[in-house]
Amino acid sequence: MKIENNEVVMVEARHFGRLVAVALVAGLAACQASGSSMGGSPAGVPIALESIDGPPSQIRTALIGELNNAASDRKIDLVGSTADARYRVRGYLSAEKAEGGTQVAYVWDVFDSQNKRAKRLTGTSPILVSYTSLSSLDKETLARLASSSMDEIAQFLSASKSEPPIRTAEFAVDDEPVASE
Repeated sequence: MKIENNEVVMVEARHFGRLVAVALVAGLAACQASGSSMGGSPAGVPIALESIDGPPSQIRTALIGELNNAASDRKIDLVGSTADARYRVRGYLSAEKAEGGTQVAYVWDVFDSQNKRAKRLTGTSPILVSYTSLSSLDKETLARLASSSMDEIAQFLSASKSEPPIRTAEFAVDDEPVASE
């Protein structure tokens, strides 16, 4: 009789273990789906695109459109330059000759709410046509540039969202000297 009871207890324990494992997996899936801040998603961290220096206005406008599309695809909250934002981004583009052709070099400076640079992101994107003017950039090149730029910005935002906020020390000023003379 004891053997039968032990077998029953072992079967119930095995089912209980499986039930706990299923519950844990379901709980973790719910955390990922809800966009919890522990998931490290860039969602919910508004950034403002303040400026892009280098390209002429028609290319700048087209690039902003591509950046908006890339930001949306990555669930990045891109807001207007006058809106409240946790970070502000300023970009710089240039075309430069490279081995075997031309490439667009980009720099994105990400500033925090105190206007201190929090991150500098740099990179290049090859251009299929041999030219050195930013005014000739095509939609495909701008889309590639926007995509790689937003990948880097999303990675930075995800990392910064999972870190605890920086706290400054509070202190009281009094008239007592710290050390006697």
